[in-house]
Amino acid sequence: MTTKTAHRFAFGDNWEKFSNIVSNREIDEAVENLSRIVQGISLDDKSFLDIGCGSGLHSLAAIRLGAKKVSAFDIDPVSVQTTQKLLSSYAHDAPVTIEEKSIFDAIPANEQDKYDIVYSWGVLHHTGDMWGAIKKAAEFVAADGEIVIAIYKKSPLCGFWRVEKSIYSRLPSLLQFPITLLFSMLYLVGISLKGKNPIKYVKTYRSFRGMNFWHDMIDWLGGYPYESATSDEMKNFFCGLGFKVVSEYNVTPVKAMGLFGCGCAEYVFSRNEEENEN
Repeated sequence: MTTKTAHRFAFGDNWEKFSNIVSNREIDEAVENLSRIVQGISLDDKSFLDIGCGSGLHSLAAIRLGAKKVSAFDIDPVSVQTTQKLLSSYAHDAPVTIEEKSIFDAIPANEQDKYDIVYSWGVLHHTGDMWGAIKKAAEFVAADGEIVIAIYKKSPLCGFWRVEKSIYSRLPSLLQFPITLLFSMLYLVGISLKGKNPIKYVKTYRSFRGMNFWHDMIDWLGGYPYESATSDEMKNFFCGLGFKVVSEYNVTPVKAMGLFGCGCAEYVFSRNEEENEN
C-alpha cells in the first residue's frame, strides 16, 4: 500500500505490536475468516496476492489453505518486516515473495504476474486515491480469478472521521493513548446498551475482526488517509472494470450514523469473462 498524500498513519507500527501477541489461536481464526469470505472458492494450488499485507496473517492463512504461490507487498517497511518475521516463524518453507512496494507502482508485466486470488482487506481506502488503487489492484486478477476486498462503509459522519484521523495520526503516542482509551470505553458502553456483554465482546473480538480490540481501536482512530464507499458504488465500479459480484458481506447501512465507526464491507468479485468477450 502507498498513499498519494504527504501524511499517513504509521500502520506498520500498530501491526508490529499486534504481531507480538499472535499465536496459533489468531492464525486459526484468520484461516477460518479467509475460508468464510472466499466461501466456495478453493485456494488449493492457487496463486494468492496480498496487497497491504500488514502483519502477514492473511498471507499465512492463504498458505494454510493450500495456496501454491503467495506474494505480498506493503508500502510500510515495518509491515514488510513484520510479515517476513511471521512467515519465517510459521511457514519458513513456503514459496512466498514479500516486497516493500506501492500499489500505484505495481504493474503486472504479463499474465504470469497475475493471480488467481487478489486479496486486500481494509487497505485501499487508506491510499488517498481509493478508486485509483482499486483499479490498480484489479489489474493483478487473472482471467479466471477473483478479487477479495474490504472497504469502509460510507456513513453520514465520514467527514468528521476524516478530520479526526488526520489529527490523531499526527499526535505523539503519549496523547494518542488517552484518546484511544476514552473512545474504547465509550465504544464498550455502546455495546452494553445493545444488551451485549462488553467483556465477552472484547475476548471474542479477534474472531470476527482479525485483530484484537485495542489495536483495532488504534487502527480506526488513526487510519489516515480515509475514504469509504457504498455497496452500489463498489458494484458499479467493478462492473465497469469487467467484474461481477460473487458475494458480499456486512453491507447493511451503518448504525448510529457511524458515531462509533463504520466497519468494513467485504466483497468478492470475479472477472466477467462473458461480458469481456462481447
